[in-house]
Amino acid sequence: MMKVCPSSILRQTMNGKLFIKGLKDGIPIALGYLAVAFALGFAAAGTGMNALQSFFMSFGMLASAGEYAAIMLIGSAAGIGEMIATTLVINLRYFLMSCSLSQKIEEKTPIWKRLLLAWFVTDELFGISSAVEGRLDPVYTYGAAVVSVAGWTLGTVLGVVAGEILPDRLESALSVALYGMFLAIIIPPARKSRFMALLIIISMAASILFASLPLLSSISEGFRIIILTVVTAGVAAAVRPVSEET
Repeated sequence: MMKVCPSSILRQTMNGKLFIKGLKDGIPIALGYLAVAFALGFAAAGTGMNALQSFFMSFGMLASAGEYAAIMLIGSAAGIGEMIATTLVINLRYFLMSCSLSQKIEEKTPIWKRLLLAWFVTDELFGISSAVEGRLDPVYTYGAAVVSVAGWTLGTVLGVVAGEILPDRLESALSVALYGMFLAIIIPPARKSRFMALLIIISMAASILFASLPLLSSISEGFRIIILTVVTAGVAAAVRPVSEET
């Protein structure tokens, strides 16, 4: 008869509890993702993407700003290299988040678990994972990611389907939800920090200049995003660096 190790049973029980706790904590995130992704789905439908294509896009890139930029570049018939470079710059912050979470997990964590954890890193999942006291067991993040990713991909697909069947006038009216999505992203940090509010205003003004000035407007949309992101973030980091203690 095979003997069952008590420590193995205890570990599996703890993993199950952590996974369920992650599922519960991920429900509010999933509901928020559902609404945001629905707006993205509208934009994707406008570029001619179908529901299956939008599903794989959202499942492969769990990032609202990066995905929106990719959709806009697809709509403007940008090159593959430009799309890759743009989304890489926009999503570069997730590299730093993954490095941070790597300090919270056990050193013996297998590489496949580390890669899976890095793939699931979003702003919200990083937030709840960072808030875990002591060491982070990736199982908790996996649980939160299961329901969150489901909400994100489902919202995108529903947005595409709605964009395909709704009248053009109603589709144009509902597309304003995209602006609501970006307002929801920029208003909270702007209210907490005057410097962040000033930075947002400067970024918007610079974007307008790039779109209106003759020489700058000739630069493709993707490279405009890259230039503005790198320059604005670099200047902000130099002017207002954040200490390690902060």
